[in-house]
Amino acid sequence: MLGSYRAELLKLRKRSAVWVLFVAGLVLSLIFGYLLPYLGYATGDDNPSTDGVPRAEILRGMLPERVLDNTIGGYPIFAGALALVLGAIVIGGEYTWGTLKTILTQRPGRGTVLASQFLALATMIVVWVVGIFVACALCSIGIAAAEGGAMNWPGPLDLLRGLGGGWLVLMMWCLAGAVLAVAFRNVALPIGLGVVWILGIETLLAGVVSSLLPDLKPLANVLPGTNAGSLVFSVTGMGTADAPPGVRDAVGGGRALLTLVAYCAVFAVLAAWTTRRRDVT
Repeated sequence: MLGSYRAELLKLRKRSAVWVLFVAGLVLSLIFGYLLPYLGYATGDDNPSTDGVPRAEILRGMLPERVLDNTIGGYPIFAGALALVLGAIVIGGEYTWGTLKTILTQRPGRGTVLASQFLALATMIVVWVVGIFVACALCSIGIAAAEGGAMNWPGPLDLLRGLGGGWLVLMMWCLAGAVLAVAFRNVALPIGLGVVWILGIETLLAGVVSSLLPDLKPLANVLPGTNAGSLVFSVTGMGTADAPPGVRDAVGGGRALLTLVAYCAVFAVLAAWTTRRRDVT
């Protein structure tokens, strides 16, 4: 098991697509968390997008006290879609390249190989979360120093809870991509279906339920995207007006946490059962 885990980590570390996805998530976090707000802050009344918003409040959103908001605020949708793509290409690539058969002939069983891949993905998601947090923290420090803002940081427990919640959100979407890759035994279709679900179907369904079909709210509240956004909302403590797309107070933080853990377990079990019961070719 340990040897397979090390091998999967080596493959992830050497695979350029993994780092391209990470950089894409990092750039999106910095653009929407710092670049665009800072441009709005600098232009002030000349920027229609910040009309009516006090400049002090715009600046406060970029200071260290709000670093968690900017780090994990995009995880339910944008970074979540990238994590789903990561899971799909790592697991589905073994099928499209025909390398899974070669791996299984080298001694590890199917369950061992899949568990090693999941552990390696979980480790890479940790790297993603920590890397994005460090970049956001550096931007917050730079803006605070340049504009004379306060250097008030969230407490250690708040940081741990926020980053842990962000990791769970990305891991859930990563496992969703992985189970789709196992089901379809390729890369393209799982990515297409998963990204359409995250960026289109769930967002559209949330809007329809809130405006036209409120009776379907219990169904919408069990969807993965809804619970991902609710968990991020809970661990950051951001206001409803400040919440980015996909982050909302739909369900409580405890329920969202348990629901995401349940989704992770279901996705992992489905992937393991399908891998063990079906031909890998």
